[in-house]
This record gives sequence, C-alpha cells and structure tokens, in this order.
Amino acid sequence: MKRRLYIGTNTKMFQTAAEAEAYIRRMDELIGDIRDRLEFFFIPSYTSLERVARAVGGRIRIGAQNMAWEERGQYTGEISPLMLDEIGVRFVLIGHSERRHVFRETDEDEAKKIKCAADHGFTSLLCVGETSEQKESGLAEASVIKQLRAAAGVLSSEEASGKLWVAYEPVWAIGTSGVPASASYAEDMHGVIKAALRDMFGENGSAVPVLYGGSVNPSNAVDIISRKGIDGLFIGRSAWDPERFDSIIRDVLPVFENRQDY
Repeated sequence: MKRRLYIGTNTKMFQTAAEAEAYIRRMDELIGDIRDRLEFFFIPSYTSLERVARAVGGRIRIGAQNMAWEERGQYTGEISPLMLDEIGVRFVLIGHSERRHVFRETDEDEAKKIKCAADHGFTSLLCVGETSEQKESGLAEASVIKQLRAAAGVLSSEEASGKLWVAYEPVWAIGTSGVPASASYAEDMHGVIKAALRDMFGENGSAVPVLYGGSVNPSNAVDIISRKGIDGLFIGRSAWDPERFDSIIRDVLPVFENRQDY
C-alpha cells in the first residue's frame, strides 16, 4: 500500500474567518475524489479555526499556527492546548521561520511547545531550516540538525512516531522574496533530516514524514516531489487559490505514488 502524500498550506495573517471558510469548503469539494490518497491539512489564523473546523467536519486536518507551552497562566495573547482541543484542533505548527526570526523564538521555546503538544496528544509540524548566511558558510546541515535535535529531542521514539511531522523550509526560500531550493538541494537536505531522525528515534524515526516548503509553485512542485525522501509539500501563496492548489495536487500525486523509494 502506497504511503499517502502529505500536503497542505498555512495562510499566515491573510484570510479572514469568512474567507478561510469559503476557501476550505471549496478545497473540500475539489479533493473529494482523492482525499483518501492524501494527508491534507490547512492551517488558518486563530480566529478562523472553529469556523473552519466545523465546516469540514473532520474530513480535513485543521491546524493552529502556534501554541503556548502551558495549559494555563499569565500569558497574555497566547493560546493553550486546552483551548485548541476544545474546538477540535489537535494539530499545531511549531517553529515556523517567522516565529523564530520575527518573534525571536528559540530552539528551547520550540522544544517546550513540542513537549506540551505531545503531552496533550497533538500532532506537531515542526519547521526547520537554515538562513542564507548559514548556507553560504557551509553550515546548512549542522544548523538544521541542531534545530531538529533541540526541539524534537524532548520526545520519546514512541511519541515521535505518528505525532511528529517535520517541514524543511530554508529561510532564504520562503516569503515574497524567497528563491526556491533546487530539487536536488531539497533532496539532499531531506536525506540529512531523515538520517538524523533515524539516529534520534531508531526505526520510529523512519515513520516521521518530512515535507518540503519554500516557494513551491506549479512550475517546480512535480520536480520536487519526484525526489527521494520528500514525503510531501508545505505550500504557501501558490496554494491560496483553490483551483490552482487542486491542480498542483493532481500534478504531483501520481508522481509521488509512482516513486520507487517507498
């Protein structure tokens, strides 16, 4: 049996609740015939979560863009796992580049969030990636492994299996000025991450999906997904038009399913 393609998007601070609901209802319609071949996920803003989750009724995995590492406390502006669980959201994005580089979250912050998520039975999508300076200095692999070990190292191998996803997002490849990594570069870095996961968690590390994110678009998606070790795609603005996203999914799905490395 073929492994399912992991694919989804994070809308950052762009869609209102009404816009997010309209978007996900349309995606729900478009992917209905291939849903069972996908691990499809959607990560909108906090104010959209309850409305969006209600709209799709569990047919699509809905995630939060961030989460506090405590259940309760004096953390003005934060959202706890209890609040997310109450509205049926048990999937959380942790360590996105913007959280690290704009809001100055540290590897230690991400580790506490990863552990909190695991303690509450959540699945975490952990983002890791090097800056352009680290890449040019030959430190890309070391930087990514450091982030991975620092954040996910708090998990047991049992917790990692089935409850941890990793998104490789080179910092220089995301955002409006991002330059996509070449497919061969992405493949090499995914190999590094896969090896680190096996070293950390043994055989259970092989079960952790690793997705590529970083200026994925209709022109490079097929080449990227054709590469060994890339389990899925975490797509930004190219996914925000439902018809275009559906087209990307249908282009990459048969290529992924026909790969020989599974």
